[in-house]
Amino acid sequence: MQLYAHKARAAARMGNARLVRDSLDAGRARLDRLPRPDHPEHHFIIDPDKWDFYEMDAYRLLGDDERAATHARSVIRISTGPSGTEISPMRAAEARLTLGVAAARTGDIEEAVGMGTTVLQADRKSLPSLLLVANELDKELRSRYPREAATRDFHERILSITRGTTTPELPF
Repeated sequence: MQLYAHKARAAARMGNARLVRDSLDAGRARLDRLPRPDHPEHHFIIDPDKWDFYEMDAYRLLGDDERAATHARSVIRISTGPSGTEISPMRAAEARLTLGVAAARTGDIEEAVGMGTTVLQADRKSLPSLLLVANELDKELRSRYPREAATRDFHERILSITRGTTTPELPF
């Protein structure tokens, strides 16, 4: 399954929309032929819920914001349990950053910065993977809204995290 996702991401980076869609469609078709796992929380199984995550990522990289946002909302829904607790916080965080990127590209700077800030303020985070997408958001904000204070503030937050000047408190 990851082969299809990697192929889609590579095609997105090249701007090849047809290859992105073909790769994602082929991966989805193959995934749909497999039985749903009885215990998806176990490692070393194919996680069908992660497919929306892959689609979200590929479409964001491609710049297909409508599809990326649709999959991001699905990732957030799937990543949230019935009680409202996030059961996949990293997936949900990256989905929020994707929504931020889409918002920046469609002119909603408040939503974009709000999503990005919310993610970066969260307690639990894997900074390397989050920074990849947060840097995409930062790039979009700086290219589209270079004179806005919110853009500069978000950029400074990214820089301070990258430099390690804001170290998250450890739970132990």
